Amino acid sequence: MILSDQTIRKLLQEGSLSISPLEDEQIQPASVDIRLGNTFSIVEDTPDGIITMENEIRYNTITADTYLLLPGQFVLATTMEYFRLPDNLTAFVEGRSSLGRMGLFIQNAGWVDPGFEGEITLELFNANRCAIRLQAGRRVGQLVFAQMDAPALVPYQGKYQGQRGATGSRVFQDKEIHRHTV
Repeated sequence: MILSDQTIRKLLQEGSLSISPLEDEQIQPASVDIRLGNTFSIVEDTPDGIITMENEIRYNTITADTYLLLPGQFVLATTMEYFRLPDNLTAFVEGRSSLGRMGLFIQNAGWVDPGFEGEITLELFNANRCAIRLQAGRRVGQLVFAQMDAPALVPYQGKYQGQRGATGSRVFQDKEIHRHTV
């Protein structure tokens, strides 16, 4: 079930859901607007031009109020807001249609697990032929909350818990699951 503005306000007031900083105008009928933070990270070039999932990826991170996203460029950014979700709530990140119509693709793998705490790292891609000037503090998307049928048995405690700033991939820390067929 998608949460309404009424339920979001109730959860914020009782403290089971936390979003900070939060302006009242960010709460929409079925979502909360998220704003662009001021941290941007791009993957550093490697000597062989290849990045792998087995090795740590290096990023060049800057703090700036504006960032010029060039055509075809990919950058990690962060939300201005820090979130703390309870164990019975999940959320989806959706980009703003108005920005998508400019050629700005916004993603975060689309999902925020129950129990997650931190700023949300956003993956931004400019599909336009023109550069796009990004401005910290501007609304870039919304978080849609969904109530789970029961609290998670094992809430999120992963490698991005408590993240702040545009956090690069930590896929190299994954412990792969190997399935054996019978």
